[in-house]
Amino acid sequence: MIREVAFDLLDRVQSDDAYANLLLPTLVSRAKLDSRDAAFVQELAFGTIRNWSLYEKIIELASNRKIDDIEPAAQLVLVLGVHQLLDMRVPSHAAINESVNLAKKKASKGSVGFVNAVLRKVSLKDRAEWLESALVGASGIEALSIRFSQPVWIVQAFKAALSSRGIGDDLQKLLASNNMAPRVSLVALPGFCKPEDLHADARDENPSPIGVAVSGNPGGIELVQKGFARVQDQGSQLVALALAEARIETEDRNWLDVCAGPGGKAALLAALSLTSGTSLVANEVSKHRADLVSKALKPLGTFELRTSDGREFGNQDKRYSRILLDAPCTGLGALRRRPESRWRRTTDDLVDLVKLQRELLESAWKALEPGGVLAYVTCSPHLSETTAQVSWAQGKFKDKLELVNANSILNSINPHLGLDEELFTAQLWPHVHGTDAMFLALMRKSVN
Repeated sequence: MIREVAFDLLDRVQSDDAYANLLLPTLVSRAKLDSRDAAFVQELAFGTIRNWSLYEKIIELASNRKIDDIEPAAQLVLVLGVHQLLDMRVPSHAAINESVNLAKKKASKGSVGFVNAVLRKVSLKDRAEWLESALVGASGIEALSIRFSQPVWIVQAFKAALSSRGIGDDLQKLLASNNMAPRVSLVALPGFCKPEDLHADARDENPSPIGVAVSGNPGGIELVQKGFARVQDQGSQLVALALAEARIETEDRNWLDVCAGPGGKAALLAALSLTSGTSLVANEVSKHRADLVSKALKPLGTFELRTSDGREFGNQDKRYSRILLDAPCTGLGALRRRPESRWRRTTDDLVDLVKLQRELLESAWKALEPGGVLAYVTCSPHLSETTAQVSWAQGKFKDKLELVNANSILNSINPHLGLDEELFTAQLWPHVHGTDAMFLALMRKSVN
């Protein structure tokens, strides 16, 4: 049963573009799995997704067939089997036998013997030996792409982003961190609870002063059940805190979250707005995601919610002292939590996303009160979505735009972040800060 759940998850990710982290709880609940079996399914499915392209190469080597010549259902059974053999603590005989049983249920009758033969051959070598075989003839970026199972264009993007920050030698560390399951982090919403109220792990200092890391299912924590604490990456917490901390040169009255779905950062901004006596407008273009924002904000009080295109705010009369634009992006900064994104996104996506980001940025800038601050945020370090957009904005808005030192503000929030204050835009990294690779630019509009 548990391997069938993992199979169904991979099948939906591949055929329906489902998000693994969102679909997993539904499948686990439907199968009535206990916490131990649910953890096994998550390790099996997410680990397989992270290493998918490498496993396909190994299957091709072991079978002497191109992966596309193998029945799709048998492909899924095989990649799940390879992960158990090479990267999990599953005995070889169990991994093979359970995979054969899974093939009997999910694949054609003719594929059962093929699955058995391929996995038996895979079991004759360990991961390092298969990796060595897969790397024959590859070098440079291509070799890194194979080794860490991340597309060439993404590896190139990471290399460029790291080099722009003077840490190009960290490339392999970053790629490795993208294949490691992240710790579960909670945010203690200010005014509703404190970090010490949560059942935190006694580990290294947390990146966010209102964040904690926990083990097990956070749904069992009472403050989470009440909505006063939330599951949230600590990088997301930091960028929201930085916006609230930035100095403005106007009356601090109205805040706006332009792209609020699914509501994590909106909830934190809502809590912060209550403590500062300001008002928050949370906007989301998608009805489904707007409903999630409404659900996220409901335990905290009453806030203005809108379901509209964020590109319309610039044409309205109301102006805002602080604006968060968490722009739609490739999501390359969250590959640890959304491993399927590496296979779903392509360079073609960048064209439309960059255009949309600029349109949203221009609209948010027009909606910004003179003296106010706009936070431009992406969960991606790709230069086209980050510093290139800031340069575009500086050229577009010229002397009206003052770039605020985001690194200085973040270091004041947590000095242990050690961000380079010679650079004004901030880039967090999973292998350095233990957060998603969040990008932050803070732009203040001149009052003159």
